[in-house]
Amino acid sequence: MKGILMQTGVLRVLRATAASWWRHKELRRSGQTGQAQRRERETVLCDLSYLKQAALLPNAHVICGEGGTFIHLGWTTVSTFAPIERFPLATLAVSRGTPFIDIRPVTDVIAFANLPRVARDGSDDSDPCGPGRSVSLTTYIDMVEVLGARIVNDPRPRQSI
Repeated sequence: MKGILMQTGVLRVLRATAASWWRHKELRRSGQTGQAQRRERETVLCDLSYLKQAALLPNAHVICGEGGTFIHLGWTTVSTFAPIERFPLATLAVSRGTPFIDIRPVTDVIAFANLPRVARDGSDDSDPCGPGRSVSLTTYIDMVEVLGARIVNDPRPRQSI
């Protein structure tokens, strides 16, 4: 039952988000309700596919900084200039367990800019430095956490004391 309620809640948020887009509002205002509904359905289906990818891909994560919020899905990135609180798709992904890296507390922007990128396939490069270097999501989290980032839905194995 809880899964059905969660799915209904997800659909409700995605539909409301799609209906609130200025393009869809404009179509409705100009009397093109059918076209607005079709585009809203397409948007919801696209957003659902992003949520599924976020749940399945090994290095999928949400990151939020001063420049906005990004959902990283390997080869695809979904973003907005808004903080996570104003990006319903990212909030849904995090609520469903996608790792969230909040870099807003990071003050050393030079050190952050020099971090490697997260590998698309979950692997680590054997090369310890250089341009284009990539690391696994867990290695990246280790690095960014030292800089002050907050982590939610941490995918790293728990260390026992």
